[in-house]
Amino acid sequence: MPELTLEPTRRGSTERIKHLRERSEKECQPKISIERAVLLTEAYKKWEGKVSAPVLRGLAFKYIMENRTNYIEKGSLILGEKGHEPWAAPTFPELCCHTMADFENMNNREKVFFKVSDEDRRIQEEVIIPYWQDRAMMTRMNKLLPEEWHLLFDAGLYTEFLMQRGPGHTVADGKMYQKGFADFKAEIEKEIEQLDFNNDMEALNKREELEGMKLVCEAMIIFGHRYAAQCRELAENETDLKWKQELLELAEVCDVVPEHAPQTFRQALQMYWFVHIGVTVEMNNWDAYSPGKLDQHLEPFYEKDLAEGRLTREEAKELLENFWIQFNNQPAPPKVGITLKESATYTDFCNINTGALRPDGTSGVSGVSYLILEVMDEMKLLQPSSNIQVSKKSPEKFLREALKISRRGWGQPAIYNSEAILNELAYLGKSVDDARESGICSGCVEVGVAGKEAYVLTGYLNVPKIFELAMHRGYDHYTNKQVGIDVGDFNEMTSYEEVFKAFYEELKYVVDIKVAGNNLIERMYMENMPVPLLSVMTDDCVRDGKDYNCGGARYNTSYIQCVGIATITDSLAAIKHHIFEEKTMTMEELIVACNDDFVGHEAVYEAVYNQAPKYGNDEDYADDLLKDVAESLQAVIAGRSTPKGSKTVVEFLPTTCHVYFGQVMEASPNGRHKGIPLPDGISPEKGADRNGPTAVIKSASKIDQTKTGGALLNQKFTPSVVAGEQGISHMAALVRSYFALDGHHIQFNVIDREVLLKAQKHPKEYENLIVRVAGYSDYFNNLDKALQDEIINRTEQSFG
Repeated sequence: MPELTLEPTRRGSTERIKHLRERSEKECQPKISIERAVLLTEAYKKWEGKVSAPVLRGLAFKYIMENRTNYIEKGSLILGEKGHEPWAAPTFPELCCHTMADFENMNNREKVFFKVSDEDRRIQEEVIIPYWQDRAMMTRMNKLLPEEWHLLFDAGLYTEFLMQRGPGHTVADGKMYQKGFADFKAEIEKEIEQLDFNNDMEALNKREELEGMKLVCEAMIIFGHRYAAQCRELAENETDLKWKQELLELAEVCDVVPEHAPQTFRQALQMYWFVHIGVTVEMNNWDAYSPGKLDQHLEPFYEKDLAEGRLTREEAKELLENFWIQFNNQPAPPKVGITLKESATYTDFCNINTGALRPDGTSGVSGVSYLILEVMDEMKLLQPSSNIQVSKKSPEKFLREALKISRRGWGQPAIYNSEAILNELAYLGKSVDDARESGICSGCVEVGVAGKEAYVLTGYLNVPKIFELAMHRGYDHYTNKQVGIDVGDFNEMTSYEEVFKAFYEELKYVVDIKVAGNNLIERMYMENMPVPLLSVMTDDCVRDGKDYNCGGARYNTSYIQCVGIATITDSLAAIKHHIFEEKTMTMEELIVACNDDFVGHEAVYEAVYNQAPKYGNDEDYADDLLKDVAESLQAVIAGRSTPKGSKTVVEFLPTTCHVYFGQVMEASPNGRHKGIPLPDGISPEKGADRNGPTAVIKSASKIDQTKTGGALLNQKFTPSVVAGEQGISHMAALVRSYFALDGHHIQFNVIDREVLLKAQKHPKEYENLIVRVAGYSDYFNNLDKALQDEIINRTEQSFG
């Protein structure tokens, strides 16, 4: 497939875009930007201990925005980078103070590296580490979290998102297109004036929060003013007349935004981008700040500019392509240790929603929606991640055009079910009006209400390893320690029900420890890490004088992402079928076989792998067990309250953690070998789904996805299976059928297995090859071999 391997890198509708894209992809090198850490340290040395936490964070952000390098790329129509230049990633020592060994690891690792200069090393060692090593949130968490939490964490029973990154997966709504930061500041000042110190016992706390918010509004206005002045200064001495004029035009854009509400399509894009940079410089939130329903936000500006002759469709497309490149220039900030293993990618999970329902419940597909599809297809960049929402009201043309892009084999766009999103949000307590106005999916697959909700991912849960722990009476073979509770000897259990009860008890123990840790960490963020800018951008925080990280958002949700549900389902099916029903083996024989990775136990392996019911085939035997596991996860996890008033929600999402979780496990009772990755999301085990894609979606739909915060389903096809108009019709029918069954999400990898094998052997010949991983796409060469193998071994479906 030449398209996937030898295609030119010079993509774009204009020569400008071709140049900018080529520079982003081929000339920029991922590197550390130490500037933010230095400025933050200077600010904290000035004000820490002298002002409240919200004011300190506001002052620090303002200091950063007053003094940071504002990079200007020649030819770019949009301004703003997180670091001092494209692909330069800032560090956040207040969250995770990197050691010198961390810097060496980032610089030298083969995959997802960040180059570190000698000067950056010197500054880290002499300035950053002495100040932050004991203050950093991660350092303090590790001291506060109890031994039982660390035992389970080290054994790979769960991960923790908020050690190296802040609370996030947050999405913008439309307020920034209607108001500027001068307006937001005026609203904040009004709230301060109306505080009642006689009757409101929280008035002082509210004042401090609002003062912090006021400071970040001032900082954002300064951000725009500095860029405007810088553009005019450069224009004075510029000899390239075209670039000189463009610099002056950029300055005029920055005269308006972000201080005032945007009036044009170009200003609207720049407004969002300034806010995106601000939010992601303020806090390394997991994950970056997504624009939400971008097509609906831009539509009025687009139509007005076209009608008034200010903009052509081609110019709008060029601006959007430039916008895509700006996303691509921002790698996810560097991660180390287990946090790297759970999310080993440069992708920062900004996700653009296209084609969602409008607030009145009608289809939101517009001319801008189709323009975004074109840009997505033409740019073929890892970032931003792109998805479409499909409802019963979506035009069939829109779905087919999106599937034509998906069929090209690089994994975008993902496809979401609008009706399912609304049902999920309603189940989680959101109003119909809010769900329709702002119901989206962000990051990977999680649902939320854009601009109104703090929905925070807290880490992955290794569900099949919990069963492994129960099977070994709480003893972990990876760390060789007793990390769980003894739920009894499996060899003495006389019924399947006893086995499942033992798993349930172990599950409850692990989740209890995980949630207790979540609550401790959440409290630390509430008290120490307010995010005043993100609070300004989130409904009700200003009104209530309450920070985003302290429960100020209208809705607050905490997610635990469950991984490996197919593995435990098939393991339970093998045990129930072979040990308790057919009695073809004993529990002791199966446990010994798993401990030996089935070496010397070929008969046991053949039975559990090839002669046991499997999830993904539309067979009730295994699918009923799947429902039992899903309902148990709901019973143990869902609805738990947190310190800031969040409710905990179950989600089925792995990112790259299914690889790490497999690496810390022994062989599983379903025939999965030791160290082999778990399946992603709610996708079946590799090779277990043998009855075609229709059977897969029927099995997956037996999980009550309405009660989840999202469930990821991957399907893989060879290009020949989905070729031509008939292939698109088959894909469209599959999507519509799954969504009629209340499926939440589906995405496609369309590629030949042989191409992937060749790419693994000859990476330089396939450097442009992009594949769908989990809730995101990535270059095949950026993946470690275990993840490459996992993608290669996914079942290749066909339409019978």
